[in-house]
Amino acid sequence: MASPEVDQIIAAFPDWRGDTLSRIRGLIVEALPDVIEEAKWKKPTNPLGVATWSLGGLICTGETYKDKVKLTFPRGSSIADPEGLLAVGAGVRRAIDIREGETPDADAFRAVIRAAAALNTAPKA
Repeated sequence: MASPEVDQIIAAFPDWRGDTLSRIRGLIVEALPDVIEEAKWKKPTNPLGVATWSLGGLICTGETYKDKVKLTFPRGSSIADPEGLLAVGAGVRRAIDIREGETPDADAFRAVIRAAAALNTAPKA
């Protein structure tokens, strides 16, 4: 379900970053219609917080920067990513940086989202 708080985050960027975050949000919901969308980690320096999507645990966060929209996957190093979208990262986290004019492959992105959600619900070994 769409979160009014994430609506506010998107509206705060009336340029390509807001458009990108909105498009990514749509792909996430297409991939996982039951996804939970929230704004977390609100603080004085970022009063709107960070857009997050979860299902059985955190899937990814969406943050806007001057030069990119960054989607961070806390368990990204364990996600199957045959198209190589998760190129940025350190340790277990990996991210997708989207710069102005870039559009990640929709099918590959939805596959990464589904794989991240599957990690959250997989039996613990």
